[in-house]
Amino acid sequence: MLAITVSYQELAWPVGGALIAGLLGHLLVYPVLKAVAARTKSGVDGSFIGHCYAPGQWIVILIGLRMALNLPRYQADPAAEFVLRLIGLGLIVMVSWLAIRLVRVLEDYLSGRYDVGVSDNLRARKIHTQFRVLKRIAIVVVAVLALGTALMTFERVRQLGTTVLASAGIIGLVVGMAAQRVIGNFIAGLQVAVTQPFRIDDVVIVEGEWGRIEEITLTYVVVKIWDLRRLIVPINYFIEKPFQNWTRVSADILGTVFIHLDYTVPVAAVRRKLDEILQGHELWDRKVCVVQVTGATERSVELRALVSAADASKAWTLRCDVRERLIDFVRSDFPAALPRLRIDLADPGRLPDAVLGQ
Repeated sequence: MLAITVSYQELAWPVGGALIAGLLGHLLVYPVLKAVAARTKSGVDGSFIGHCYAPGQWIVILIGLRMALNLPRYQADPAAEFVLRLIGLGLIVMVSWLAIRLVRVLEDYLSGRYDVGVSDNLRARKIHTQFRVLKRIAIVVVAVLALGTALMTFERVRQLGTTVLASAGIIGLVVGMAAQRVIGNFIAGLQVAVTQPFRIDDVVIVEGEWGRIEEITLTYVVVKIWDLRRLIVPINYFIEKPFQNWTRVSADILGTVFIHLDYTVPVAAVRRKLDEILQGHELWDRKVCVVQVTGATERSVELRALVSAADASKAWTLRCDVRERLIDFVRSDFPAALPRLRIDLADPGRLPDAVLGQ
């Protein structure tokens, strides 16, 4: 057994010196970096300093401390080896922390470059959807690698690893059978990130509910319903079952308004009225304005008005407004065109007994 030639009190000098040097460096360097970042037009440097400075500072401190303990007087000393092992574990943690922070920097960059708040945000929503899923995968991978690397620094764990690898096939089979649904959701999350059947802020119809995609995780999707409820859906639902995506290609959409009227309705007048309504309407995108007779029964005709809007929310409001104003128009200008039930009294013998009171 090696004898301890260096006391922990002696080790306190390089450790304390490194911490003090790091603190002084922080007080001198950090304000300068912030001032330089504030003068640049890009927000990436400010985000980089804000997210990565702390882990970077500790990495520099630990590397400096490790270099100090590599001096000949500390070689082969158990106390120094113990501190070096702690420094190695600290470096693994700090490097992992830095990697996760770099992902945050990339997220800030994409948020600034691809704004989902603009009207034509199809590409932005595509980028954000891919990144949110891949970000969670990257964080999980970094955490697993960090944990594995930290455990492999211990000799006993490395020896145990040989035994574990020998039975890895059986363990993998058991774990796979027990967690097949979890693994299925994980694979479905990867499929969503790559194929993108839906994106963040897409308008979808799921389980008969109209809403927007609010959050995408590796295992579930949160749909914000129009009445502010949240529908939590397993992510493999979107791979295995059909659903409606109203903004898959573009956000603009057609809205339909159905009105049932009498056969005497002047369709041309209704068509002119719709054009008059839309010409001054702020929600109409000036693409589609159509009135068609789409059905006829023994009592009424069915008119369908087609209107277009920039997105689903505007189309819904526009449909309600058009429906209300067309009904008011028919009621005020052509009241005889409202649906009615006709009775022909020319030949009372053809009427049923219930109508004649017999």
